[in-house]
Amino acid sequence: MKTSTFVYPWDVNGDPDAAGRIAALGVQQATLAAAYHSTRALTPRHPRHRIVTAEHAAVLYPTDDRWQGRELRPYAAGDWAPGDAFGEAATALADAGLEVHTWVVLAHNSRLGADHPDTSVVNAYGDRYPWAPCIAQPATRAYLVDLAAEAAVRPGARGTELESLGWYGLQHLHAHDKTGGVGLGDAGQYLMALCFCPACRDGYGRQGLDADALASAVRDALEPVWQGAPDEGGWAGVEKLLGEETAAATRAWRDDTARTLQETAVAAVRAAAPEGFQVLLHADPVTYHVGANPGVDPGHILSVADGVVVPCAGGPGLLTPFAQQRREDAVVAANFGVVSGMGGSPGTVGADAARARELGATELRLYHAGLASDDDLAAVRKGLGEL
Repeated sequence: MKTSTFVYPWDVNGDPDAAGRIAALGVQQATLAAAYHSTRALTPRHPRHRIVTAEHAAVLYPTDDRWQGRELRPYAAGDWAPGDAFGEAATALADAGLEVHTWVVLAHNSRLGADHPDTSVVNAYGDRYPWAPCIAQPATRAYLVDLAAEAAVRPGARGTELESLGWYGLQHLHAHDKTGGVGLGDAGQYLMALCFCPACRDGYGRQGLDADALASAVRDALEPVWQGAPDEGGWAGVEKLLGEETAAATRAWRDDTARTLQETAVAAVRAAAPEGFQVLLHADPVTYHVGANPGVDPGHILSVADGVVVPCAGGPGLLTPFAQQRREDAVVAANFGVVSGMGGSPGTVGADAARARELGATELRLYHAGLASDDDLAAVRKGLGEL
Protein backbone atom coordinates (compact mmCIF):
# COMPACT_ATOMS: atom_id res chain seq x y z
CA MET A 1 0.00 0.00 0.00
CA LYS A 2 1.73 3.16 -1.18
CA THR A 3 2.25 5.52 1.74
CA SER A 4 3.22 9.18 1.90
CA THR A 5 3.90 11.47 4.81
CA PHE A 6 3.38 15.22 4.91
CA VAL A 7 6.51 17.33 5.37
CA TYR A 8 7.45 21.02 5.53
CA PRO A 9 10.60 22.30 3.82
CA TRP A 10 11.89 23.59 7.16
CA ASP A 11 11.78 20.04 8.52
CA VAL A 12 14.40 19.06 5.95
CA ASN A 13 16.49 22.09 5.05
CA GLY A 14 19.45 22.47 7.40
CA ASP A 15 19.07 18.96 8.81
CA PRO A 16 21.29 16.53 6.89
CA ASP A 17 19.64 13.52 8.54
CA ALA A 18 16.00 14.48 7.90
CA ALA A 19 15.43 13.03 4.44
CA GLY A 20 16.99 9.69 5.32
CA ARG A 21 15.03 9.52 8.56
CA ILE A 22 11.77 10.09 6.68
CA ALA A 23 12.63 7.46 4.07
CA ALA A 24 13.46 4.99 6.86
CA LEU A 25 9.86 5.17 8.10
CA GLY A 26 8.90 2.86 5.25
CA VAL A 27 7.06 5.48 3.17
CA GLN A 28 7.54 5.74 -0.58
CA GLN A 29 6.50 9.37 -1.01
CA ALA A 30 6.85 12.74 0.68
CA THR A 31 4.04 15.26 0.23
CA LEU A 32 6.02 18.48 0.62
CA ALA A 33 4.45 21.89 1.27
CA ALA A 34 4.87 24.32 -1.63
CA ALA A 35 2.20 26.86 -0.61
CA TYR A 36 1.05 26.94 2.98
CA HIS A 37 -0.93 29.01 5.49
CA SER A 38 0.43 30.68 8.62
CA THR A 39 1.45 28.27 11.34
CA ARG A 40 3.63 27.72 14.38
CA ALA A 41 5.32 24.35 14.03
CA LEU A 42 7.50 22.17 16.20
CA THR A 43 10.74 20.77 14.74
CA PRO A 44 11.81 18.39 17.53
CA ARG A 45 14.95 16.99 15.86
CA HIS A 46 16.30 19.91 13.84
CA PRO A 47 19.91 20.82 14.72
CA ARG A 48 19.30 24.58 14.42
CA HIS A 49 15.78 25.27 15.71
CA ARG A 50 12.86 23.79 17.61
CA ILE A 51 10.03 26.16 16.66
CA VAL A 52 9.27 27.62 13.24
CA THR A 53 6.80 30.48 13.04
CA ALA A 54 5.40 31.03 9.55
CA GLU A 55 3.91 34.48 10.05
CA HIS A 56 1.58 34.45 7.06
CA ALA A 57 0.40 32.32 4.16
CA ALA A 58 3.17 32.09 1.61
CA VAL A 59 4.64 30.21 -1.31
CA LEU A 60 7.83 28.37 -0.46
CA TYR A 61 9.57 28.86 -3.81
CA PRO A 62 10.35 31.85 -6.11
CA THR A 63 7.30 32.86 -8.16
CA ASP A 64 7.42 33.48 -11.91
CA ASP A 65 6.35 36.48 -13.99
CA ARG A 66 2.68 35.48 -14.27
CA TRP A 67 1.98 37.68 -11.25
CA GLN A 68 3.43 40.92 -12.58
CA GLY A 69 0.99 43.80 -12.34
CA ARG A 70 -1.67 41.79 -10.52
CA GLU A 71 -3.30 42.99 -7.32
CA LEU A 72 -3.87 39.49 -5.94
CA ARG A 73 -0.62 37.57 -5.90
CA PRO A 74 1.16 35.08 -3.62
CA TYR A 75 3.28 36.26 -0.72
CA ALA A 76 6.90 35.24 -0.41
CA ALA A 77 7.91 33.45 2.75
CA GLY A 78 10.12 35.18 5.29
CA ASP A 79 13.13 33.72 7.04
CA TRP A 80 11.18 30.55 7.88
CA ALA A 81 11.50 29.38 4.26
CA PRO A 82 13.86 31.61 2.28
CA GLY A 83 14.72 31.29 -1.41
CA ASP A 84 13.62 28.08 -3.06
CA ALA A 85 12.96 26.26 0.19
CA PHE A 86 10.70 23.77 -1.55
CA GLY A 87 13.28 22.97 -4.23
CA GLU A 88 16.06 22.44 -1.70
CA ALA A 89 13.97 20.07 0.39
CA ALA A 90 12.60 18.26 -2.66
CA THR A 91 16.11 17.51 -3.88
CA ALA A 92 17.14 16.08 -0.51
CA LEU A 93 14.03 13.92 -0.29
CA ALA A 94 14.44 12.63 -3.84
CA ASP A 95 18.10 11.83 -3.17
CA ALA A 96 16.90 9.71 -0.25
CA GLY A 97 14.79 7.67 -2.66
CA LEU A 98 11.42 9.29 -2.06
CA GLU A 99 8.91 10.34 -4.70
CA VAL A 100 8.04 13.99 -4.09
CA HIS A 101 4.57 15.49 -4.54
CA THR A 102 3.61 19.07 -3.79
CA TRP A 103 1.22 20.05 -1.01
CA VAL A 104 -0.68 23.19 -1.96
CA VAL A 105 -3.03 25.09 0.36
CA LEU A 106 -5.35 27.38 -1.60
CA ALA A 107 -8.51 29.05 -0.21
CA HIS A 108 -7.09 29.56 3.29
CA ASN A 109 -5.06 32.75 3.59
CA SER A 110 -5.32 35.26 6.44
CA ARG A 111 -2.74 37.61 4.90
CA LEU A 112 -4.79 37.90 1.72
CA GLY A 113 -7.87 38.75 3.77
CA ALA A 114 -5.99 41.32 5.84
CA ASP A 115 -4.52 43.09 2.81
CA HIS A 116 -7.59 42.72 0.58
CA PRO A 117 -10.65 42.58 2.88
CA ASP A 118 -13.09 42.53 -0.01
CA THR A 119 -11.85 39.06 -0.99
CA SER A 120 -13.09 37.46 2.24
CA VAL A 121 -16.20 35.46 3.07
CA VAL A 122 -18.78 37.67 4.85
CA ASN A 123 -21.32 35.93 7.08
CA ALA A 124 -24.98 36.83 7.58
CA TYR A 125 -24.07 39.19 10.43
CA GLY A 126 -21.60 41.14 8.29
CA ASP A 127 -18.51 39.61 9.95
CA ARG A 128 -15.59 38.99 7.62
CA TYR A 129 -13.51 35.83 7.74
CA PRO A 130 -10.05 37.05 6.69
CA TRP A 131 -8.72 33.49 6.63
CA ALA A 132 -11.36 32.44 4.06
CA PRO A 133 -11.18 33.87 0.53
CA CYS A 134 -14.59 33.79 -1.15
CA ILE A 135 -14.26 31.37 -4.04
CA ALA A 136 -17.18 32.95 -5.92
CA GLN A 137 -15.33 36.19 -6.71
CA PRO A 138 -13.85 36.21 -10.24
CA ALA A 139 -10.52 37.80 -9.28
CA THR A 140 -10.09 35.43 -6.34
CA ARG A 141 -10.91 32.43 -8.51
CA ALA A 142 -8.32 33.53 -11.09
CA TYR A 143 -5.74 33.94 -8.34
CA LEU A 144 -6.47 30.49 -6.89
CA VAL A 145 -6.34 28.76 -10.28
CA ASP A 146 -2.99 30.31 -11.19
CA LEU A 147 -1.60 29.61 -7.73
CA ALA A 148 -2.67 25.98 -8.03
CA ALA A 149 -0.92 25.60 -11.37
CA GLU A 150 2.30 27.31 -10.28
CA ALA A 151 2.65 25.83 -6.80
CA ALA A 152 1.64 22.32 -7.85
CA VAL A 153 4.02 21.90 -10.76
CA ARG A 154 7.41 22.44 -9.16
CA PRO A 155 10.61 20.98 -10.62
CA GLY A 156 11.06 17.40 -9.50
CA ALA A 157 7.48 16.92 -8.32
CA ARG A 158 5.58 13.97 -9.74
CA GLY A 159 2.17 14.96 -8.47
CA THR A 160 0.26 17.32 -6.23
CA GLU A 161 -2.27 17.32 -3.42
CA LEU A 162 -4.53 20.38 -3.43
CA GLU A 163 -5.92 21.34 -0.02
CA SER A 164 -8.71 23.86 0.64
CA LEU A 165 -9.85 23.91 -2.98
CA GLY A 166 -13.42 24.85 -2.10
CA TRP A 167 -15.39 26.81 0.48
CA TYR A 168 -13.85 27.69 3.82
CA GLY A 169 -15.99 28.59 6.82
CA LEU A 170 -15.72 29.29 10.52
CA GLN A 171 -13.58 26.25 11.27
CA HIS A 172 -10.17 27.87 11.49
CA LEU A 173 -7.89 27.67 14.50
CA HIS A 174 -7.06 31.36 14.72
CA ALA A 175 -4.46 32.77 17.12
CA HIS A 176 -5.75 32.09 20.66
CA ASP A 177 -8.97 30.81 19.11
CA LYS A 178 -11.98 31.29 21.38
CA THR A 179 -14.98 30.24 19.33
CA GLY A 180 -15.88 27.00 21.08
CA GLY A 181 -18.23 28.44 23.68
CA VAL A 182 -21.32 27.41 21.71
CA GLY A 183 -21.56 24.08 19.93
CA LEU A 184 -22.79 25.08 16.48
CA GLY A 185 -23.15 21.56 15.14
CA ASP A 186 -23.25 20.64 11.48
CA ALA A 187 -26.18 22.91 10.64
CA GLY A 188 -24.86 25.92 12.52
CA GLN A 189 -21.46 25.60 10.89
CA TYR A 190 -23.12 25.58 7.46
CA LEU A 191 -25.18 28.68 8.19
CA MET A 192 -22.15 30.49 9.57
CA ALA A 193 -20.25 29.60 6.40
CA LEU A 194 -22.80 31.14 4.02
CA CYS A 195 -21.16 34.13 2.34
CA PHE A 196 -22.87 37.45 1.65
CA CYS A 197 -20.19 39.27 -0.32
CA PRO A 198 -21.46 40.99 -3.52
CA ALA A 199 -20.61 37.98 -5.70
CA CYS A 200 -22.50 35.58 -3.46
CA ARG A 201 -25.46 37.92 -3.10
CA ASP A 202 -25.72 37.94 -6.90
CA GLY A 203 -25.40 34.16 -6.90
CA TYR A 204 -28.28 33.72 -4.49
CA GLY A 205 -30.33 36.01 -6.71
CA ARG A 206 -29.74 33.68 -9.64
CA GLN A 207 -31.18 30.92 -7.47
CA GLY A 208 -34.33 32.96 -6.87
CA LEU A 209 -33.38 34.18 -3.40
CA ASP A 210 -33.34 37.74 -2.10
CA ALA A 211 -29.96 38.13 -0.37
CA ASP A 212 -31.20 40.52 2.33
CA ALA A 213 -34.11 38.24 3.16
CA LEU A 214 -31.79 35.23 3.19
CA ALA A 215 -29.35 36.92 5.57
CA SER A 216 -32.24 37.78 7.89
CA ALA A 217 -33.51 34.19 7.69
CA VAL A 218 -30.05 32.86 8.54
CA ARG A 219 -29.79 35.11 11.58
CA ASP A 220 -33.25 34.06 12.74
CA ALA A 221 -32.41 30.40 12.17
CA LEU A 222 -29.26 30.70 14.25
CA GLU A 223 -30.96 32.21 17.29
CA PRO A 224 -31.94 28.86 18.84
CA VAL A 225 -28.44 27.59 18.12
CA TRP A 226 -26.88 30.46 20.11
CA GLN A 227 -29.29 29.59 22.91
CA GLY A 228 -28.06 26.01 23.03
CA ALA A 229 -30.61 24.12 20.93
CA PRO A 230 -29.37 20.59 20.15
CA ASP A 231 -27.91 19.89 16.72
CA GLU A 232 -30.38 17.96 14.55
CA GLY A 233 -27.47 16.56 12.56
CA GLY A 234 -26.68 16.47 8.86
CA TRP A 235 -28.47 18.26 6.06
CA ALA A 236 -31.82 17.65 7.72
CA GLY A 237 -30.72 20.02 10.46
CA VAL A 238 -29.99 22.77 7.91
CA GLU A 239 -33.39 22.23 6.28
CA LYS A 240 -35.12 22.44 9.64
CA LEU A 241 -33.43 25.73 10.49
CA LEU A 242 -33.66 27.39 7.07
CA GLY A 243 -36.47 25.60 5.26
CA GLU A 244 -36.04 22.96 2.57
CA GLU A 245 -36.39 25.18 -0.51
CA THR A 246 -34.16 27.96 0.78
CA ALA A 247 -31.53 25.52 2.00
CA ALA A 248 -31.52 23.74 -1.37
CA ALA A 249 -31.08 27.02 -3.25
CA THR A 250 -28.07 28.04 -1.15
CA ARG A 251 -26.51 24.64 -1.60
CA ALA A 252 -27.06 24.70 -5.37
CA TRP A 253 -25.18 28.00 -5.62
CA ARG A 254 -22.32 26.88 -3.41
CA ASP A 255 -21.99 23.41 -4.92
CA ASP A 256 -21.78 24.79 -8.45
CA THR A 257 -19.29 27.47 -7.43
CA ALA A 258 -16.96 24.95 -5.80
CA ARG A 259 -17.36 22.36 -8.53
CA THR A 260 -16.47 24.74 -11.36
CA LEU A 261 -13.46 26.09 -9.45
CA GLN A 262 -12.20 22.56 -8.87
CA GLU A 263 -12.63 21.70 -12.53
CA THR A 264 -10.80 24.83 -13.66
CA ALA A 265 -7.94 24.47 -11.18
CA VAL A 266 -7.32 20.81 -12.01
CA ALA A 267 -7.35 21.61 -15.73
CA ALA A 268 -4.82 24.43 -15.15
CA VAL A 269 -2.52 22.12 -13.20
CA ARG A 270 -2.69 19.47 -15.90
CA ALA A 271 -1.98 22.04 -18.62
CA ALA A 272 1.20 23.08 -16.78
CA ALA A 273 2.32 19.59 -15.75
CA PRO A 274 4.29 16.90 -17.54
CA GLU A 275 2.55 13.74 -18.70
CA GLY A 276 1.72 11.36 -15.89
CA PHE A 277 1.56 14.07 -13.22
CA GLN A 278 -0.91 13.04 -10.51
CA VAL A 279 -3.54 15.50 -9.22
CA LEU A 280 -5.32 14.70 -5.96
CA LEU A 281 -7.72 16.82 -3.89
CA HIS A 282 -8.17 16.82 -0.13
CA ALA A 283 -11.90 16.19 0.09
CA ASP A 284 -14.96 15.32 2.14
CA PRO A 285 -17.80 13.34 0.49
CA VAL A 286 -20.53 15.70 1.77
CA THR A 287 -20.79 18.69 -0.57
CA TYR A 288 -21.97 21.24 2.00
CA HIS A 289 -19.00 20.64 4.32
CA VAL A 290 -16.34 23.34 4.35
CA GLY A 291 -12.71 23.67 5.37
CA ALA A 292 -9.33 22.19 4.49
CA ASN A 293 -11.14 19.10 3.15
CA PRO A 294 -14.01 20.80 1.31
CA GLY A 295 -17.13 18.92 0.38
CA VAL A 296 -17.30 17.37 -3.08
CA ASP A 297 -19.57 15.03 -4.99
CA PRO A 298 -17.50 11.80 -5.02
CA GLY A 299 -18.52 10.69 -8.51
CA HIS A 300 -17.88 14.09 -10.01
CA ILE A 301 -14.52 14.77 -8.39
CA LEU A 302 -13.21 11.33 -9.33
CA SER A 303 -14.08 12.13 -12.94
CA VAL A 304 -12.09 15.37 -12.72
CA ALA A 305 -9.02 14.58 -10.59
CA ASP A 306 -6.87 11.49 -10.28
CA GLY A 307 -8.16 10.87 -6.80
CA VAL A 308 -8.72 12.20 -3.32
CA VAL A 309 -7.08 12.41 0.09
CA VAL A 310 -9.74 11.68 2.71
CA PRO A 311 -9.57 12.73 6.38
CA CYS A 312 -9.80 9.75 8.69
CA ALA A 313 -9.09 11.31 12.08
CA GLY A 314 -12.61 10.42 13.18
CA GLY A 315 -12.41 6.95 11.65
CA PRO A 316 -12.28 5.70 8.06
CA GLY A 317 -16.01 5.97 7.34
CA LEU A 318 -15.64 8.87 4.89
CA LEU A 319 -13.76 6.55 2.53
CA THR A 320 -16.83 4.54 1.57
CA PRO A 321 -18.60 7.09 -0.70
CA PHE A 322 -15.39 7.59 -2.68
CA ALA A 323 -14.65 3.88 -2.87
CA GLN A 324 -18.15 3.24 -4.21
CA GLN A 325 -17.61 5.76 -7.04
CA ARG A 326 -13.98 4.94 -7.69
CA ARG A 327 -12.84 4.08 -11.19
CA GLU A 328 -10.13 1.43 -11.49
CA ASP A 329 -7.14 3.79 -11.70
CA ALA A 330 -8.33 6.42 -9.18
CA VAL A 331 -6.52 7.01 -5.89
CA VAL A 332 -8.44 7.00 -2.61
CA ALA A 333 -5.87 7.89 0.04
CA ALA A 334 -6.76 7.52 3.72
CA ASN A 335 -5.23 10.32 5.79
CA PHE A 336 -4.39 9.42 9.40
CA GLY A 337 -2.75 11.54 12.09
CA VAL A 338 0.40 10.05 13.60
CA VAL A 339 1.30 12.86 16.01
CA SER A 340 0.08 11.57 19.36
CA GLY A 341 0.27 15.01 20.98
CA MET A 342 -2.16 16.31 18.34
CA GLY A 343 -4.66 13.48 18.69
CA GLY A 344 -3.02 11.07 16.24
CA SER A 345 -2.53 7.37 16.82
CA PRO A 346 0.85 6.23 15.50
CA GLY A 347 0.62 2.94 17.37
CA THR A 348 -2.38 1.79 15.34
CA VAL A 349 -1.09 2.67 11.86
CA GLY A 350 -1.00 -0.96 10.77
CA ALA A 351 -4.53 -1.73 11.94
CA ASP A 352 -5.84 1.59 10.61
CA ALA A 353 -4.30 0.91 7.21
CA ALA A 354 -5.78 -2.57 7.08
CA ARG A 355 -9.25 -1.27 7.92
CA ALA A 356 -8.92 1.55 5.40
CA ARG A 357 -7.97 -0.95 2.71
CA GLU A 358 -11.06 -3.02 3.52
CA LEU A 359 -13.17 0.10 2.98
CA GLY A 360 -11.62 0.82 -0.40
CA ALA A 361 -8.53 2.92 0.29
CA THR A 362 -5.72 2.42 -2.21
CA GLU A 363 -3.06 4.53 -0.50
CA LEU A 364 -2.15 5.93 2.90
CA ARG A 365 -1.24 9.44 4.06
CA LEU A 366 0.40 10.17 7.40
CA TYR A 367 0.24 13.55 9.12
CA HIS A 368 3.03 14.54 9.85
CA ALA A 369 6.65 13.29 9.89
CA GLY A 370 8.16 16.64 10.86
CA LEU A 371 5.85 17.26 13.81
CA ALA A 372 5.95 13.78 15.33
CA SER A 373 8.06 12.78 18.32
CA ASP A 374 10.75 10.11 18.15
CA ASP A 375 8.38 7.64 19.84
CA ASP A 376 5.67 8.44 17.29
CA LEU A 377 8.06 7.83 14.41
CA ALA A 378 9.23 4.55 15.93
CA ALA A 379 5.61 3.41 16.14
CA VAL A 380 5.04 4.39 12.51
CA ARG A 381 8.12 2.45 11.38
CA LYS A 382 6.90 -0.60 13.27
CA GLY A 383 3.36 -0.32 11.94
CA LEU A 384 4.38 0.17 8.32
CA GLY A 385 6.88 -2.65 8.62
CA GLU A 386 4.08 -5.01 9.58
CA LEU A 387 1.86 -4.13 6.61
